[in-house]
Amino acid sequence: MNSSDLDALRGRLHALARTPVLLVACDYDGTLSPIVSDPAHAFPHRETAVALRNLAALDRTHVAVISGRSLRDLAQLSGLPDTIRLVGSHGSEFDPDFAEKLSADQLALRARILGELKEFAAEADGFHVEEKPASIAFHYRNTDEAAARRALERIAAGPAAVAEVHTKHGKKVVELLVLPTDKGRALNKVRRRTGATAVAFFGDDRTDEDAFATLTGPDVGVKVGEGETCATHRVADTEEVARALATLLELREEWISGGAAVPIERHSILSDQRTAALVTPGGRISWLCLPRLDSPAIFAELLDGPAAGHFSVRAADDSRPVGQVYRERSMVVETRWSNFGLTDYLDVSLGRARQRAGRSDLIRILRGEGRVVIEFAPRLDFGRIPTRIVARPNGLKIEGWIEPIVLYSPKVPWVIREEGLHHTAYAEIELGVGGADPIVLDLRYGTGSLEETVRSATERGDLTDAYWNSWAERLVLPALEPDLVLRSALLLKSLCHTSSGAIAAAATTSLPEHLGGVRNWDYRFCWLRDAALTATALTKLDSFGEALAFLDWMLMLVDSVASPGMLQPLYTFTGGQVPSEAEISELSGYAGSRPVRVANSASHQVQLDVFGPIVGLVYELMLREAPISPDHWRLVEAMVQAVNDRWREPDHGIWELRLRPQNHVYSKTMCWLTLDRALAISRRLRDEERPDWCALRDEIATDILAKGYRESVGAFTASYEDENIDAASLHVGLSGLVPPNDPRFASTVAAVERTLRDGPTVFRYRFDDGLPGHEGGFHICASWLVDAYHMIGRTEDARALFDQLVKLAGPTGLLSEQYETRSRLALGNVPQAYSHLGLIENALRLSGDR
Repeated sequence: MNSSDLDALRGRLHALARTPVLLVACDYDGTLSPIVSDPAHAFPHRETAVALRNLAALDRTHVAVISGRSLRDLAQLSGLPDTIRLVGSHGSEFDPDFAEKLSADQLALRARILGELKEFAAEADGFHVEEKPASIAFHYRNTDEAAARRALERIAAGPAAVAEVHTKHGKKVVELLVLPTDKGRALNKVRRRTGATAVAFFGDDRTDEDAFATLTGPDVGVKVGEGETCATHRVADTEEVARALATLLELREEWISGGAAVPIERHSILSDQRTAALVTPGGRISWLCLPRLDSPAIFAELLDGPAAGHFSVRAADDSRPVGQVYRERSMVVETRWSNFGLTDYLDVSLGRARQRAGRSDLIRILRGEGRVVIEFAPRLDFGRIPTRIVARPNGLKIEGWIEPIVLYSPKVPWVIREEGLHHTAYAEIELGVGGADPIVLDLRYGTGSLEETVRSATERGDLTDAYWNSWAERLVLPALEPDLVLRSALLLKSLCHTSSGAIAAAATTSLPEHLGGVRNWDYRFCWLRDAALTATALTKLDSFGEALAFLDWMLMLVDSVASPGMLQPLYTFTGGQVPSEAEISELSGYAGSRPVRVANSASHQVQLDVFGPIVGLVYELMLREAPISPDHWRLVEAMVQAVNDRWREPDHGIWELRLRPQNHVYSKTMCWLTLDRALAISRRLRDEERPDWCALRDEIATDILAKGYRESVGAFTASYEDENIDAASLHVGLSGLVPPNDPRFASTVAAVERTLRDGPTVFRYRFDDGLPGHEGGFHICASWLVDAYHMIGRTEDARALFDQLVKLAGPTGLLSEQYETRSRLALGNVPQAYSHLGLIENALRLSGDR
């Protein structure tokens, strides 16, 4: 086999390794094991057996050995584990008790064949008769050619001539079967059972040609040795089989472990403020939940590769895009190849009317020239429900879901293929023929109509562009990094659920905090704290609508509980209880990071810090003379009441530790902030002094200063009960509880810097939180340290750290939750509200706009 053949095979194996569900199948004798004179001593190469075992251990990877040997002999000789499917007797033997399923006539015919073949074998030395459950094999490898020729002639004229007998010729063996079967049928059966989307088959014998003949599309057939074949590739011997399998194992491991995963920060997000979609730099929709952000995903490639659903557009020659950008001041994404472009957006052309109608339209517009391949692979409920696609005039219909879903796609010649439990639609089109109109792909959720809309997709895109532009143009941006601040503001706006007023913490679930680990959480809900801080950041840019809508949503929540102190840390967008946390075992997670979780058990925790940011938001609105109503004052009073009732209790804290509650310094500080800002609001808006509130504020401050600071470590610590350093404790100074020149604040800044800072990032803490693995540093913690540096006069350090933080944003401005310096990987869910609001706060402070 020459080097060009090897290169061609490696290229095919590289593509094969990236298929959603892979089946690796092979013959035994002459493929896994070299041909030997004594079949009882045919053992597989050690390297081959190791590669097969390891392939079978990978997610969504199946291995089968399909041999002419009996199943019992195959199991004994191969020594392969139960994770590898063994199929004997050319595909007739899938189960050990197969012989018991033969009819009486078949058993009698087998006995007759056995008797006749034994007679022929007795006539010369070197013949061997092998009994199998449904066949008899006659081996003539070790006899002379003349004797073998005479025996084969007698077999052909005798038992092989019986109508019910099926003959298979292999290398120096002829096999007579009492039922019809071949390796091609067996391979197809295994393919169906595993739901494989592509197959690699290795074989050396004439009987393997039946298997090669079934291979199509992305499948790969590899012939071992000489001889005519319909296989697409060839290797010289069993040692090269071992090397090819080792190569496939390496490529498959790399792909499944995340070597092929798109870096988190390199995605772009689309939003209609009801749901959100993620677009890869290659133009693939890898994440979309419908009908809402916290609903099941219809595309979840982000968390499991292509098998979990995607909507992709690519050049037919596989050339890569040359760039991807947002339109200026918009959430419309443009991906550009050398000769064509793709425009993506979630339609907001009808504004709130579309939101309230429960309708979402993901629109993709192709313009330019050249051949383009489109793959539409929806997977309902994270792929847990079989997804069926039906062709209709003007497009496709997805069947089996509670709400109508269609893909309006006129002029697209779809081919629908079955891939395991699901359907995938494929199309290859030529753009720009005869000045043709753009190709429109309009995924519509909430309507079954495949009719053309009154406004064209281009017009709706322009209106969507105008919607975002009109909002962005009203912002007052800082002098420092205005473009990145604007993009952060748009991303925060995209997390605002317009029809309710709730604000999501992020648009995704289970993007890992530790690659390959279990620190994977669902952030697709409204955390009261995160939402208030997000609205505060937008308020400081002169956008009040998000804050006022959120506060109205908060009033609805307060009215729904027995007392404000009973508020939970997070809710669904409609103000409902977050469901019980669960795991989706069918998904292997981003870069193999399991489990994939839906919902979040933090909803049952006690987090007493949440009241402070809510009152802090009202305070910021007051400073900017926003229209605060008597109802908003009622909300402030409710938050003060909650603090009065519960501030002495231990809680789980801002980091939602899954440990026993403690008296967290940050939570106590936010309780203090609740009273401090409420007093300021009362004086300014109501011209009222509240001595009782003032006394409570001072009591909380005294408690924090007495119990929260440890001389032994020179810092305010994570809780009253320990001496752990926690970045959140910087808020003792950031909130104004102690002044910037207080030496205890400066020493806390130094302790955080010394203990938790790592280059451009800052860890939350370093203590054992009861979960395995280590996480990255949090961007929000780095932002807190930037603000703290600036407050204590270390302005150069503040600017230097901010500049480092800015460089961690993705090419279209996306920030994840965390950054891991050793691997240089972005980690955690996106777009992370904490990260973007922290960047906005830093830019405002460093620009002197706070």
